[in-house]
Amino acid sequence: MATGLLYDERFLAHDAGHHHPERKERLLSAHAFLANQPWWSTLTPVAPRVADPRWIETTHAGAYLVRAADSCRNGLPYLDVADVGISSDSYDVALLAAGAGLALADRLIGGEIDNGFALLRPPGHHAEHNQALGFCVFNNIAILARYLQQQHGIGKILILDWDVHHGNGTQHSFEEDPSVLYVSLHQYPYYPGSGAAGETGRGRGAGATLNCPMPAGAGDTEYRQAFSERILPAVNAFAPEFVLISAGFDAHTDDPLADINLSTEFYAWMSVQMIEVADRHAGGRLLSLLEGGYDLDALAHSVGTHVATLAGVGA
Repeated sequence: MATGLLYDERFLAHDAGHHHPERKERLLSAHAFLANQPWWSTLTPVAPRVADPRWIETTHAGAYLVRAADSCRNGLPYLDVADVGISSDSYDVALLAAGAGLALADRLIGGEIDNGFALLRPPGHHAEHNQALGFCVFNNIAILARYLQQQHGIGKILILDWDVHHGNGTQHSFEEDPSVLYVSLHQYPYYPGSGAAGETGRGRGAGATLNCPMPAGAGDTEYRQAFSERILPAVNAFAPEFVLISAGFDAHTDDPLADINLSTEFYAWMSVQMIEVADRHAGGRLLSLLEGGYDLDALAHSVGTHVATLAGVGA
């Protein structure tokens, strides 16, 4: 099993502001933990590339790209909303984050890796068509899904989002599209307010959105039940040709920004479920992009568990 790991020190240049939870230490901590594992040398390093704006415009308005670039280069403290802190380098870093999945996809389609994980920032799943939101500038996972379809001819794509916050931007990107099944487990009611169980898609995409809202205090048992009763039956019926994971690790019991109580080991369990889905339906093709996770130790250990499971080496 060849597992690609994408990382670049340029991701550290994005500065969301003093005391902002989305800070460079998230990546530094996770990368250092990975580099100290005995299986580190088995991973295939993958370099990101800056995304061509035409791929970003499969998900975002052209005017939004202009506004994002101008806001960063003119020294504004945030983009659109106060929680999306930016710096002069943030637009360029966001372009790199948006291109990360594309670089992994090319390596996977080319047969150089079997699956992969991108240790990137800023995250993406809250970013809407024409608005930054929730620490996110560009919707990295949505851009990747459209790239797979339009560049590599992939038909049906599963996006599983296990970040503790609902991926409103990803849902809205595909809610009228039956070719992308968006599945989310998230604390509810909670930020950003979307993700009710009744949100199941619209028009031709009706039924292609599956939200599994979780109450505060839920943990491994409740998540496992959601997988067995709702997620796995829906995913197997859909039979995806490619599996994508919006891999936020802020549902961990130690994370300070929410109230879900997943164990580190449960991220391995969820990873195994998605590997099995990918093996059954998608020729093993699976890519995972980092979203949230704000306790440095919990993030590092959870990322390590996830990557080890992808690589088939155990945690």
